[in-house]
Amino acid sequence: MAFCGCGPLSWPEEALRANIIAQVSLALNRIWTEWYPSRGYSFNITGSPGYDQAYVNGRTVFAVMERLTAELFNTYVQRTGDVEPYFTEYCDGKTVTCPGMKQWGTVDRAREGMNALQILRYYYGNRVQLVTTDSIAAIPSSYPGSPLRRGSTGTNVRILQKQLSRIAKDYPSFGKPTVNGTFDEPTENSVKKFQKQFSLTADGIVGRATWNKISYIYVSVKDLAELTSEGETAEGTQSAGGWPGTVLRRGATGSRVEQVQFWLSDLAQFDSSLVSVTVDGSYGAATERAVRAFQQKQGLTADGAVGQATWNALYSAWVDAQSDLGGTAWPGTALRRGATGMEVRLVQFWLRLAAGNYSALRTVTVDGSYGAATVSAVEAFQSLFGLTADGVVGRSTWNKLKEVALAVANKIVAANTAPGQFTTTVREGSTGTTVRAVQFYLRRLSAYYSDIPTVTVDGRFGAATTRAVKAWQARAGLTVDGVVGRLTFQSLYDAVQALDTSGPVVRTVSLPTPSATLRPGSTGPAVLRLNRLLLFMSQWIPEINFPASDTPANSFDLELETAVRSAQRYFGLTETGVVTAADWETFRTAAEELLAANPAAASPEPGGIWPAGALALGSAGPAVLQVQRWLNVIASADQSADFVPETGQFDAVTEAALESYQLTAGLKTLGVVDADTWESLRLAAQELCRECQEG
Repeated sequence: MAFCGCGPLSWPEEALRANIIAQVSLALNRIWTEWYPSRGYSFNITGSPGYDQAYVNGRTVFAVMERLTAELFNTYVQRTGDVEPYFTEYCDGKTVTCPGMKQWGTVDRAREGMNALQILRYYYGNRVQLVTTDSIAAIPSSYPGSPLRRGSTGTNVRILQKQLSRIAKDYPSFGKPTVNGTFDEPTENSVKKFQKQFSLTADGIVGRATWNKISYIYVSVKDLAELTSEGETAEGTQSAGGWPGTVLRRGATGSRVEQVQFWLSDLAQFDSSLVSVTVDGSYGAATERAVRAFQQKQGLTADGAVGQATWNALYSAWVDAQSDLGGTAWPGTALRRGATGMEVRLVQFWLRLAAGNYSALRTVTVDGSYGAATVSAVEAFQSLFGLTADGVVGRSTWNKLKEVALAVANKIVAANTAPGQFTTTVREGSTGTTVRAVQFYLRRLSAYYSDIPTVTVDGRFGAATTRAVKAWQARAGLTVDGVVGRLTFQSLYDAVQALDTSGPVVRTVSLPTPSATLRPGSTGPAVLRLNRLLLFMSQWIPEINFPASDTPANSFDLELETAVRSAQRYFGLTETGVVTAADWETFRTAAEELLAANPAAASPEPGGIWPAGALALGSAGPAVLQVQRWLNVIASADQSADFVPETGQFDAVTEAALESYQLTAGLKTLGVVDADTWESLRLAAQELCRECQEG
């Protein structure tokens, strides 16, 4: 662990301990989930800090780091009730932001008197604990060594059934086998359907290929390796889960009861020992029974009442399950009458939240079934917010529903007031809903812009809020007076909306349909786009046979033909090895759906695993800010290089400076940050930083 401008000798030992334990835990999580082997790679972890861990062979190690690493080598983070090492996402907190631990922040926490465990809990929540093991061995494979078939019994069968049971939530047609440790007929049927779906031999026998594919799909749908922290957040989610201060029990009514019922009902989808309830805002006998079942599961006093401990446990369990629910990202296809599933439940819950704040809206039952009542409620919502009132939840309606629900849950809109609607000027000393909205938007923006201080969303306009407002006004080119009038409020709202709609960081380069059929021997930009398109899809669809070691080129060679044939086979197209306009459209549509369901990470992937996404004109976010900072480090040492504003917005000035650097560095792609450019910038800035230190 090393950072430019500061060595570990200057860090408190408890901060170093917390960082070492987090790094160990992250590596163990990658291995435990078989994150890479299940995707067909021959390694268990990379050496890239943008993806997993940084490793430099033979690098000098400080004595204090050597001592602490030896002491903590077999210690890792685990959540109470879980078996896997926790995915302790972290970043430096200065040049890069993330939902997990901020490494520079651990220094402040340690200087405040926190020990390593307290620091880890500050960032990852109170459910995390430290585990020390003496069982240190070579990395095993989870495959049991011999095929599982009808009549097999034991732990491996239980693991198989558990994974199939979870996968069935996303693929209901597979059937949900009972987790009993016996490979029975329902298990065999589920395996056959799984194999057929993923183009394996549908014989109902779980050999190595089927085992690895089940492991891959299980980790993908449950997202074990992407569980983010419950500590610091810029999304306001914690506010929505805040303890209301009143014990809820039988006879209670209202939105807080709805919140409890929604959590219980969602958790019941993942655990058959829990009881699903109707989200109706009425705390009756069914809700009481569901609460008792949850309390027993958690080891709490099973009194059927929701006090602070039960409320916090419910919220924590629900947050933990969010990766199972698929989060709140647009699902990629429109939801309409007849649809069912978790996305429909989420839409219905958002409608219920909105109905509690807007008198023109009607409430709806949260049952996961898109019936006439849901269609009517969606139409009313669309009419109120100026959308096409067709009763179908497309991308625009989904995003507006999410925005409105978050605004209501976080109490940043008054009754019958739309999000972003200016109502009154606020300044230091003001209180109320408008102040909360200002603070909420500032907190969102502070996650993208390091010069915007983080503020508490408490509805009280104090000195900290004034400082943050002034910082935003300076950035936005407004009068810097710390007063939020119509222009400043609109600027804050528009900026948050722009970041939300532009995605976390990156946009993909457009993929126009080639003007002619592509076939072996073809060359040119269209072939290069085809290469990149198939490489991108192969990251999520292992059946697309794109060589991991191959670099996309502009020539249609034998390797590309093999990849094309495998893609045609996967999508049920005629396997010709030739790409027609119809083939291209199928590939492009699938790639866009994958991108919608699997948005790009907060920084580009390392070389060799680049997902055909890039930073380009119009991109925004932490990765753009990182590129701008690297360009300025280079400009400080090279008079021919251009300085750029560090805004996190990929504008024309940034594009021009980037093109100048790429020409100097001999890089092929101009004006776009691909994997090669990212790595070149990082190494150049790192070398200059090292020279500065030595000087």
